[in-house]
Amino acid sequence: MDDINDKNIVETNEETDKKCPQCGGVMDFNPATGNLKCPYCDYEEIIQIQKEEPKKAEELDFYAAEHTANKNWGTETKTVLCNACGAQSIYDALQTSAVCPFCGSNQVMDANSQDTIAPGGVVPFRISDKEASELFKKWIKRRWFCPKLAKDSAKPKRFNGIYLPYWTFDADTYSSYHGDYGIDHKRKDREGNIHIETDWHRTSGSYREFINDELVLASSNHDMSILHKLEPFDTENNKAYKPEYIAGFVAERYSLGLKDAWNTAMISIRAKLKHHISDKIQREHHADHVRNVNLRTDYSDITYKYLLLPIWISNFKYNDKVYQFMVNGQTGKVAGKTPVSIPKVVITVIGIIAIIAILYYLDILNFDMFY
Repeated sequence: MDDINDKNIVETNEETDKKCPQCGGVMDFNPATGNLKCPYCDYEEIIQIQKEEPKKAEELDFYAAEHTANKNWGTETKTVLCNACGAQSIYDALQTSAVCPFCGSNQVMDANSQDTIAPGGVVPFRISDKEASELFKKWIKRRWFCPKLAKDSAKPKRFNGIYLPYWTFDADTYSSYHGDYGIDHKRKDREGNIHIETDWHRTSGSYREFINDELVLASSNHDMSILHKLEPFDTENNKAYKPEYIAGFVAERYSLGLKDAWNTAMISIRAKLKHHISDKIQREHHADHVRNVNLRTDYSDITYKYLLLPIWISNFKYNDKVYQFMVNGQTGKVAGKTPVSIPKVVITVIGIIAIIAILYYLDILNFDMFY
């Protein structure tokens, strides 16, 4: 691995600093139109794509990949030399784009080095920061357990747009499985008490499924519990990587390598297959329960893509505590953490218990009337 520290000088790519032909300002990517836009005079320009350039990220052979190791550089930094004004700025070693704090120039660094894989595609922002703010306000109003005072006072700080690195995997899967399925029946004893008994049966079989774009976050710098709630992304609707798409945004290079990402993907794929096989068993045998499903899965024709996906990140403060939330920059889905009102939780629990008690009573009443 190359040593990356604050002595490492990285120059920005000159072609990404697109200057406005009307006023000379540096142009940013505009989520609303998919064009480059000047933030000073609102001039817009279409991002040119050559005929020989691919339109989307290509599916690449997993076993043919040369660089598969993790690139977790932690808190190491690099010094970026701005081509526009000559200023030097220090960034996290994993960043591949930023905005020069001195002149506002878009700094898109080389996204590929000798021992890393370059992004194959970008899912561009479609949601603006203003739209993200409105979506947050609607989202927090629907948080039942969030105190009303927090809802009324929650005002997000400035949104930060960031492209996070993700791996996606395609694969054909063939699974052989065995498990148990159960069929319920009710029995009334001599005292009039109702018992539910389950007859269990063994079953086995095979199952095929094509896995398309299994998503794996390739960064460890962010709250994964929030990011998972932002899924799914429409990864099919990506564009082949061009630095213009990330102009004006922060972009991060992967720290989780391809090989470990595939191991992570297999865990989630296995859980997905197990769930689908359980549904298959339940449908085929008209069962009430399925348990002890074990499977052995073979994978073939494994391909991958390395994509940059758009996220808006912000936070708000309540009772001296900071709560982070995120907005999916493509779909507008919101997820985050909010304060919890204990009285509301207690009222909800009591209500659920009361409903269960009423349903149980009605079930017993209907059984007595039937017999």
